[in-house]
Amino acid sequence: MAFVSRQFLRSMSSAQSAAIKHITVIGGGLMGAGIAQVAAGTGHTVILVDQADDILKKSLKKIGDSVARISKKKFTDKPEAAAEFVQETLQRISTSTDPVSAVHSTDLVIEAIVENIKVKQELFEKLDKVAPVETIFVSNTSSLPITEIASATTRQDRFGGLHFFNPVPLMKLVEVVQTPKTSQQTFESLMNFSKALGKKPVACKDTPGFIVNRLLVPYLLEAVRLHERGHGSKEDIDMAMKLGAGYPMGPFELLDYVGLDTCKFIIDGWHEMDPSNPLFNPSALLNKLVDEGKLGKKTGEGFYKYS
Repeated sequence: MAFVSRQFLRSMSSAQSAAIKHITVIGGGLMGAGIAQVAAGTGHTVILVDQADDILKKSLKKIGDSVARISKKKFTDKPEAAAEFVQETLQRISTSTDPVSAVHSTDLVIEAIVENIKVKQELFEKLDKVAPVETIFVSNTSSLPITEIASATTRQDRFGGLHFFNPVPLMKLVEVVQTPKTSQQTFESLMNFSKALGKKPVACKDTPGFIVNRLLVPYLLEAVRLHERGHGSKEDIDMAMKLGAGYPMGPFELLDYVGLDTCKFIIDGWHEMDPSNPLFNPSALLNKLVDEGKLGKKTGEGFYKYS
């Protein structure tokens, strides 16, 4: 009966499509903090949620530093306007260690936690019971199926994906993911919200990697396989793609920037879902580097060494 009532209330509210004004971001890491910053900077009220106050303090420090840098560029000759922008942006962000209380009156919940589907499902299952029936849920996952994450809730019609790119304040693209059960109204609300953030949204279906990673990750892995076969050094492959294809970074440089463990996690997940697809085959060299703790720039060594 409770499920039917919630479905009925949602259908009654579907006739109206109110603008998203209040958002709750779950996860105070790099992506969550970036999303919170951009939302607050465009006039949205934000609650940033994480497990501990010390994590949230670090998140707010990063947000403050980032907003200060942006404001100096945005208001080059107007220091008072720059200071006002920083103050107003930070005032729109509050923090909480209790996700349940944070979603009681929010328009949109954006999840940006660990890339573990079970953990995400458990979070959304809990929030589904307390968030208003009209609240939209989204995940910022870069590789996990939105449909499977949404299956833990009773609001699959109001569940989608918003895949932001790092660094969120600078990258313009947002992939708006519509599952087979995401309503058209929800999809349009997410597209409009992305535009309100000053982003350029693209529509995606719930397929592995959506658009960008579905093309990018196999490209990166094929570069590694090319090197593994002895058909080119990593330096020459990087140079070729930069000068021949106009890419700002070569594939090995990009792998080190993204993190070898992140790329391995994505390709391993896709290989498990579709082991017959050769584009999703794991790489022995990539696995070896990850096992050795050589994860790229963040550890000081990956395919290249960093001082």
